[in-house]
Amino acid sequence: MHAMDPILYILALITFASTMIGGLVAVKFRKVLQYFFAFSAGALIAITFFDVLPESLNIAKTTGMDTRTLMIAVVAAFLFFSLVERFFLTHHHHDEEEHGHIMGPIGAIGLVAHSFLDGAAIGIAFQANAKVGIIVALAVISHDFTDGINTVVIMLKNEQNVKNARRFLFVDAIAPVFGIIVASFFAINQNVLAVILAAFSGQFLYIGAASLLPETYRHVPWKMALAMIFGVLLIFGLTAINKI
Repeated sequence: MHAMDPILYILALITFASTMIGGLVAVKFRKVLQYFFAFSAGALIAITFFDVLPESLNIAKTTGMDTRTLMIAVVAAFLFFSLVERFFLTHHHHDEEEHGHIMGPIGAIGLVAHSFLDGAAIGIAFQANAKVGIIVALAVISHDFTDGINTVVIMLKNEQNVKNARRFLFVDAIAPVFGIIVASFFAINQNVLAVILAAFSGQFLYIGAASLLPETYRHVPWKMALAMIFGVLLIFGLTAINKI
């Protein structure tokens, strides 16, 4: 076990706050949720190709792992979540808040797991040196805001009530904190981590392109396009921070 650098406690609190603020903004302005649908669709697709999948491929490159295995994981995850939504689709009851689509919690759990690994990345980076740790932390904190939005949007889009959305938002916000702590105790096998990240890529691609994006088709096209492009550009900029 490595002793935690005091600055890690501060960064952990900031990651928590960033996620919570993003999610609460989505809750506050849920009457214009269609814009958040478009934003999150763009953000999740961008996270897949600018963040999660490249990281998976980088790990595979350093370990000598066959990248075809990762592509299989991406496709398998995409198909798995597609089939889950098909077979576990429940009837939506707009007048009964207790009912909801199971894909809401499933999608949110994927984001929580991703947030946990983000926190672990901060903890591991600090084991190298504080400067690297801070750079990684800033990159994570900067897109935690959108993670909070995405968690709430996925829940509300799938007819989950606001109370449940807030619960998952809290879990998503606390996940990086636990990731930072756990990184002080355990090291994840790099090949396993690469496959996990590839599976996240497939899940996020499905949620963004196949689940959220169609929800925008019933609204003003140019407004939805702008919101989606904003989501893509924001993630592109935020992930670029980690490359500096």
